[in-house]
Amino acid sequence: MKKYSVEFLGAFFITLAVVLATNNPATVLMAPLAVGAMLAVMTYAGIPVSGAHFNPAVTLAVLIRSKMERSEAAAYIVAQVFGSIIAAAIGAYLHSCGGESAISLRSNHDFICSILAEFLGAFVLVFVWLKGMSDGPEANNGSFGLVVGSAFMAAMYIFGGISGGVFNPAIDIGAALTGMYAGADLWIYILGALVGGAAAATVFTLVTEAAD
Repeated sequence: MKKYSVEFLGAFFITLAVVLATNNPATVLMAPLAVGAMLAVMTYAGIPVSGAHFNPAVTLAVLIRSKMERSEAAAYIVAQVFGSIIAAAIGAYLHSCGGESAISLRSNHDFICSILAEFLGAFVLVFVWLKGMSDGPEANNGSFGLVVGSAFMAAMYIFGGISGGVFNPAIDIGAALTGMYAGADLWIYILGALVGGAAAATVFTLVTEAAD
């Protein structure tokens, strides 16, 4: 139960950062830094308990690499989505408390570009996460959280202008509930991130096996 609680908390605070930082005109330019920092600190706190997935794309990659059971992976994803949904509701409320304008809907003018952006962002994020965890006990320190947070921040800055740049299906579901994304566009984010995570797991396995 502790593992699922940590997955809930990680997805909760990362989603909260996404909703509030990206919709506030005063912080929007620094939103990738804020979200990346939140991912870094939650990863640092969560690694010893759950492995700090916080993302169905990461959980899928771990499952593909046969590092967890299907039932456990499903429970991880449920906890992540639930945490994101609760955070989205609280984030939308806090956003309105600040007197900011209504949350703006992001339109996807070219779904192929958006899928590709989410794919690439999820790929680099998951690949870096897998590399860090493959280092064993050395991964359980602040440097791993910093590396993962930096990977997300860089990907968000690079691809955010194309797709919105979240690379996390759980957070996308929560964000859609706030009105940041259209419900009809959810498949773009879910497909792009999950395929990116699966591809990262496959490439990482091939690369590490070749190195051995």
